Amino acid sequence: MREVRIALLEADVSLSAAKEFVNKIKEQAIGADVLASLSPAQTIVKIVHDELVQLLGGAEARLQFSDAPPSVIMLVGLQGSGKTTHAGKLALRLKEQGRRSMLVAADIYRPAAIAQLQTLGKQIDLPVFERGQSDPVKTAREAVGEAKRLGLSTVIIDTAGRLQIDDELMVELERIKAAVNPKEILLVADAMTGQEATNVAKGFHDRLGITGVILTKLDGDTRGGAALSIHKVTGAPIKFIGVGEKLSAIEPFYPDRLASRILGMGDVLTLIERTQNLYSADQAKELEQKLLKQQFTLDDFLNQMRQIRKMGSMTDILKMIPGVSRALPKDFEIPEADLKRIEAIICSMTLRERQNPDVLNGSRRKRIANGSGTQVADVNRLVKRFEEARKMMKQMGFGGKKRPKIPFGMSR
Repeated sequence: MREVRIALLEADVSLSAAKEFVNKIKEQAIGADVLASLSPAQTIVKIVHDELVQLLGGAEARLQFSDAPPSVIMLVGLQGSGKTTHAGKLALRLKEQGRRSMLVAADIYRPAAIAQLQTLGKQIDLPVFERGQSDPVKTAREAVGEAKRLGLSTVIIDTAGRLQIDDELMVELERIKAAVNPKEILLVADAMTGQEATNVAKGFHDRLGITGVILTKLDGDTRGGAALSIHKVTGAPIKFIGVGEKLSAIEPFYPDRLASRILGMGDVLTLIERTQNLYSADQAKELEQKLLKQQFTLDDFLNQMRQIRKMGSMTDILKMIPGVSRALPKDFEIPEADLKRIEAIICSMTLRERQNPDVLNGSRRKRIANGSGTQVADVNRLVKRFEEARKMMKQMGFGGKKRPKIPFGMSR
């Protein structure tokens, strides 16, 4: 229980929530039957995981839409939490689902907030409604009328934030809420703020009655414990998580996956989903055949590396694998410069050299180093590692008739 409490606190779960949670787990664990396939310690982890899932909402929470369009979604939160960016991300996600949205610039205080929203609107080809420095309440009301006239299904209002909660801000938000009657009031909360996120969430919920949360910056070092604290205080479900800077970097929130992340158990399902978005079944089969026939080349390696980099940073991908996240030091990071160096070296090779590294003599390696802006030692290191990887594949069974054994519970 002490280890569980430490894991929760390290994941930025508030102290009161952690204590209450641990006491609840103790009650469930004492006298619980231990399954034959599990040890007592594993049974405890299962109870903890299942209870975390329930505390985080139990299942994926979807956006609610009005019967009569347009559905109004109001984004609220402190300044710097990412409201404007996530207004664009949410609009793009809804557009991909067939729902065209209007973005509304109701933040008239932050310099360049309106211009930022207009830029995002151009990038995703969606209209942005703004009335300059006019009253945000009037702007929001007029935007809903304009969206209705244009036949748009959703209105997303980007409201103003402050460095901290104040009464003037809340009164303005309450007036906007009364004017447009939003179907959803989503709090955009920065996961990096840790336990302070609880106080922020309570402040907004007490005045506005938030219906959901978008938790941002979950692509960093944070393990997302703020989600547990926010849900406990407000009862509002986390609906989306922000996982990067790109407009497409927003994902639905799955309680079971974040529970695993909070406990340091990895996030294999998200890793699989990201992979499936990049690889078709045919591509995976083609790669498998190359591995089986020992035809995997540096050209294939370059293509694979580029595909993997589309999934996010290598460091984040490694942390999704169970066991790896706990084994890695807290400051562990794979420098992006190393991957760019490898790419430059392979791109400086001829097609023949990529397909058959055995032809790389001294003069060729010197030419490749000059062409890629690296040292001959860097070229030698890459070739050596590639050959070691091919030998390892052969030992695993990819080079012969015998297929590698797949661990129980995993498919090929």
